[in-house]
Amino acid sequence: MIVVAKLKAKKGEEEKMENILKGIIPDVEKEEGTLIYTLHRSQNDPGVFLFYEKYKDADALTHHSSTPHFNSLFGNIMPLLDGQPEIEMYEEIDGIKK
Repeated sequence: MIVVAKLKAKKGEEEKMENILKGIIPDVEKEEGTLIYTLHRSQNDPGVFLFYEKYKDADALTHHSSTPHFNSLFGNIMPLLDGQPEIEMYEEIDGIKK
């Protein structure tokens, strides 16, 4: 189960958004079914952030989405967002595994 979440910060709120997004990573790392949870920033627009997330299964994603740290994250970033987050879900088909 793959999730790609794209978030855009309001102008002037980029650093605050980055700090809040980075702050959730230690809590997510403790989630048993979360395999990858990587934060990226756009090279073309420093206000655009992207999470690439990989979960063991749908139950792991459901668990992640119901944690207190996840709910707190959205409460903290909502006033900083320029528009709605773009969330897409993918099925992994193939790739390099090292």
